[in-house]
Amino acid sequence: MKRPYTTRDPLLDEGLLRLLSANGSPPADVDLLHQLLVTIFRLRDERTPRGDLKILNAALKELRYAFKVFRPYDGVRKVTVFGSARTPSNEPATRMAHAFASALVRRGFMIITGAGEGVMGAAQRGAGRERSFGINIRLPFEQVPNEEIRADRKLVTFKYFFTRKLMFVKEADAIALFPGGFGTLDEGFEVLTLLQTGKTNPVPLVLLQPPGDRFWSDWRRYLEERLAARGLIAPSDLAFLRIHESVEAAVEEVVGFYGVYHSCRNVEKTLVMRLSSRLPEETVARLGREFSDALSGPLSQGGPLPGEGTEPEFPALPRLVVPFDRRQYGRLRQLIDAVNAAPVKRAPSPALRDPAATPVPRG
Repeated sequence: MKRPYTTRDPLLDEGLLRLLSANGSPPADVDLLHQLLVTIFRLRDERTPRGDLKILNAALKELRYAFKVFRPYDGVRKVTVFGSARTPSNEPATRMAHAFASALVRRGFMIITGAGEGVMGAAQRGAGRERSFGINIRLPFEQVPNEEIRADRKLVTFKYFFTRKLMFVKEADAIALFPGGFGTLDEGFEVLTLLQTGKTNPVPLVLLQPPGDRFWSDWRRYLEERLAARGLIAPSDLAFLRIHESVEAAVEEVVGFYGVYHSCRNVEKTLVMRLSSRLPEETVARLGREFSDALSGPLSQGGPLPGEGTEPEFPALPRLVVPFDRRQYGRLRQLIDAVNAAPVKRAPSPALRDPAATPVPRG
């Protein structure tokens, strides 16, 4: 049996709970807020070194502020754009990033970049100040916020890469990679690792390269020949990424991912996909057969499951119940592609996470 997470001082725990309840904390969140306070007292009791406390303090403050900045835009889908800060403005990749961001904004999406120049600055300008976020990092060189997002309330500056990367992925409904250096490749591999292990929800990962530039094509060949061919990754893991030399094709990849598929969540040990439209029963049966290698039982459709609680998210959306094996996440991505190819009505506004979302705040 799991031991309760407490300060080990019953009077102190009771006092903390009373303090939280008396100060208007949402009842459903008191347990988590209590655990946060317990962590502070445990750090004290364990005589945690000051250097470690500084790391925790800075990380917690950065994340709290970032959550606050993004919260008003929860209902709008966002695309994180990675790429080099060193790419000149007249390079094809930079012009491509500008066009890509601009096209997605016209489709209702918002853009997240690292707030630097080069590819990031081009995407920021393509999206415009009102429709973009900047997630900056303090460095001794090179990383100064671009003018498009500088001094905007949607600019967040981080001390640590790990908190910054968490926000890049947490807030993204799609990831786009343009040619870049160590940072871009690091971010690309981290996203792939999170997708492969199911540590983040499925999202489209598009890799854009100008026509004739084999930047990502050569990289993918390395993955095929040095990783997949040796059994270091599954062949289906390559389904996570798509390479495009056309802005239009990359945009359709992102938009199309949310055509029938809306989102997913785990209910106890079952994966539940929320869909914009109910699938034909013959399609459900066919998909169950095609993906039986990654399933422990048949697919089924219905409404919100009892385990989703008394107030489930998106209650009007039909559910596809997926008894997923929690191992073959590349196959899960392929299942989503097959769901999106089903002959049903597509989502009217795939750029909205919540069909009833209010307009995006301006400013």
